[in-house]
Amino acid sequence: MASDGTEGAGRVADVLLRFVDGPQSWGVSAMARELDLSKAVVHRIMRSLVDRGLLTLDSTSRAYTLGPAAAAIGARALRDSKLRRVSLPLLRELQVTTGETTTLSARVPGGRVYLDQVVSTHEINMTVELGRRFPLHAGGSGRAILAFFPAEEREDVLHGELRTLTSATQVDPEQLRTLLAETRKNGVAESGGERQPGAGSVAAPIFDLDGHVVGSISVCGPINRLTPEARRTYVPHVAETADRISRALGWPGGLPAE
Repeated sequence: MASDGTEGAGRVADVLLRFVDGPQSWGVSAMARELDLSKAVVHRIMRSLVDRGLLTLDSTSRAYTLGPAAAAIGARALRDSKLRRVSLPLLRELQVTTGETTTLSARVPGGRVYLDQVVSTHEINMTVELGRRFPLHAGGSGRAILAFFPAEEREDVLHGELRTLTSATQVDPEQLRTLLAETRKNGVAESGGERQPGAGSVAAPIFDLDGHVVGSISVCGPINRLTPEARRTYVPHVAETADRISRALGWPGGLPAE
């Protein structure tokens, strides 16, 4: 019986997580195909989530979207996040120093999510989607985290699905190993349009008390401003800011030994 309950809870979680990774709205049939479940099972789950405010149902399109209770849970998690609380004042400083948007990502199962950002004051700037899960192999923020995974976990990612997000996304495992080794050596990861077309970034990892990588920060903006030369000028600022955040979380500073 306990096993049935665990399986049921897992299905509910899987339904909710599809709203994080995929489209903003789902129909019963599409969700059933995605999860390889019967439409009857998915319908019961989604109706139960509607009753609790975690989903809402559009009576015209019959599509489900995240509801107010889900938003409240997300807001509470964000408000209570020590990583965000420690990082935000330093992200503001970094934004003033560079003039570009600064972001904070947190490591989550299966990838990373943006927790917060301080948007550039330039008329043309870059913003990121908070709360959506992104893969670790694509873009500077993800690679800054992946580079400091334990070797076995890093290889698990490289042997898994490496999705192509843009024409510049690196999906060759050997090339990624080279990029990740450079990040472990230098403490930063650069990106030019790998996750989002036309965007450039410089990112650095954040470590907790025990030296585990828990997230990353980045400076990002339009690639015509974040040229390779511009990114190089931002490297020391990004690395220093990430180190200050890690120290605030209890890490003594510097990069962990391999």
